[in-house]
Amino acid sequence: MSDWRSFWDGEHAIYVSDRHKAVHYRAIADGILAHVADAGLGRDAVVLDYACGEALETPRVAAAVGRLVLCDGAPSVVAKLRERFGGLGNVGFALPEDLDAELGDGTADLIVVSSLIQYLSRRDFAALLDRFRAKLKHGGRLVVADVLPPDAGMVADVASLLRNALKHGYLPAALMGLVATAVSPYRKLRSEIGLATYAEADLLALMAEHGFSAVRHRPNLGLTPHRMTFVGRPAV
Repeated sequence: MSDWRSFWDGEHAIYVSDRHKAVHYRAIADGILAHVADAGLGRDAVVLDYACGEALETPRVAAAVGRLVLCDGAPSVVAKLRERFGGLGNVGFALPEDLDAELGDGTADLIVVSSLIQYLSRRDFAALLDRFRAKLKHGGRLVVADVLPPDAGMVADVASLLRNALKHGYLPAALMGLVATAVSPYRKLRSEIGLATYAEADLLALMAEHGFSAVRHRPNLGLTPHRMTFVGRPAV
């Protein structure tokens, strides 16, 4: 395994327990719905959850919007999403290379991409910003969440995991998971390939270069408060 896409398409132990996974996806869904409300979107809204992962709370999010498109780079994940949620009439599924068939340009009210750009090169992220801008309606909103600042290393991630584990009742599993992670493919890839980090000003400047008027948004979407969320709108 030599790249992040292959890692996410295979078996991994990022979530230390089923409860950890459920808490994670509930927090992501809460964040998406908060941005739906903050943007004043109604039940006819078109929402793209890009790099959605298993999206366990899909029924709850889909019930609040007109159309929800789930897009992920791992074919195995997309296959599971289709199997699990294919009966929901207002939910579409796509790999990144197939997204155009599910979501036309200028049709999205809200695009949320969480915990992805740390796995991308700056060039690939810049290209993705251009694609997102094309997909958004004139008054649409892009939410880029879980961005790693340069000073946020593994220690901050571990501390966040343990705080959430204590709060939500999976601390023993978290402690065992940390031991497993020390010798896992994730740790090896993180060491060899690394994760992309962005200072706040740098991320805002990059979004501006690619046609977005953006601001830092607090709190971060999800379970890691030391990371950052940005909200951008297509600049006039």
